[in-house]
Amino acid sequence: MLRVTNKQRTARRLTLLTGAAAAMLFLTAGPAAAHVEVESERAQALALNAEIKFEAESESDTAGITKIRVVLLEGITPADVTYGEGPKGWKFTAGDDGCTVVGPAVKTGENAEYSVVAKQLPDARELAFKTLQTYSDGRTDRWIELSENGENPAPVLKLKAAAPGDKPASPSADATGSASPSPTANETTATASPAAKADDKDDDGLSADAWAGIGLAVVIVAGGAVYLVRRRGAAST
Repeated sequence: MLRVTNKQRTARRLTLLTGAAAAMLFLTAGPAAAHVEVESERAQALALNAEIKFEAESESDTAGITKIRVVLLEGITPADVTYGEGPKGWKFTAGDDGCTVVGPAVKTGENAEYSVVAKQLPDARELAFKTLQTYSDGRTDRWIELSENGENPAPVLKLKAAAPGDKPASPSADATGSASPSPTANETTATASPAAKADDKDDDGLSADAWAGIGLAVVIVAGGAVYLVRRRGAAST
């Protein structure tokens, strides 16, 4: 019968403790796994007509995914994005800052896969797509964190460098048919163009405000002159 010495017992305990510590370090180190994945066969800066595929992993055992909203990055306008493929019955809509696919709930526990086609990808090294994933019971998972160590990381698409000679294309008009939304009355006043400001001036190149100031100065000077004349007249009598 083999006898286990105290040194052997200590060595075994140290081995078990080291293994447990290593396992804990493995489980806690590094970024959390993304629960919305993104990929593209044309993952290259300035690539034209690039299909971007998304896969939203199911995180619910009781409800199916019904809607996915993606915030688009600077350089990709909603008007430059079209629908590719998606779950049966789902529809695509473009908003002011992103796009949404929505439809009947997919089967509980199943992932939702869909794709969009971008007119051109931006000139960048990577693209992070903030995503809101909604279920049939109203629950919404927010995969929007840009930090690599975030608990709810946004899916990131790594891009290769642009091909030699590739240039950014002109952005399309938005869904309303204009290149940018119409400004409000306050914005119009605050951001009037030089030509519009020039229209506020008269033929002598002075604005109405300038003429008002000149008129006020004339009145003050004239009033002062009248006062002095009256004062001198009173003194002489």
